[in-house]
Amino acid sequence: MREWPLIGTAAKRLAVVRARFAARSTLGVRAMVRDERGRVLLLRHTYIPGWYFPGGGVEANESAAEAAAREILEETGIRLLALPRLVSLHLNTRVSGRDHVAFFHAETAETTPRARLGEIAEVGFFGLDALPEGVTGATLRRLGEAVEGGAPAREW
Repeated sequence: MREWPLIGTAAKRLAVVRARFAARSTLGVRAMVRDERGRVLLLRHTYIPGWYFPGGGVEANESAAEAAAREILEETGIRLLALPRLVSLHLNTRVSGRDHVAFFHAETAETTPRARLGEIAEVGFFGLDALPEGVTGATLRRLGEAVEGGAPAREW
């Protein structure tokens, strides 16, 4: 009978280790979606300033590419021609040193995005020479890397 308390203690220890391991890092996705005219899809949230690429978190039993396609559809109503292509992986130290962002490129034939969630204030396609005011620094860095073809930065 003495084994039962030990099993309970072992289970508690395992739960603590599992929680620490699970909280070790997070993975989010962002995607640069281009239409047939080469314009990029950007959106503006209701709760933070700036224009961003569509994206969000990766859910259980979902690949990062699937998460990017899902987030694009949920936030903008845009369907992709194929699963997005992974371009780079970045460390995002804005909130913690544990956040990572997988960045994708994708194409669409659709040209009329629409804000689909209450958290999206505006969404649209923009030419690289006609970006809206307030595009975030990270978004501008990724656009620069795409245009210039250089190595991606370590940090988002």
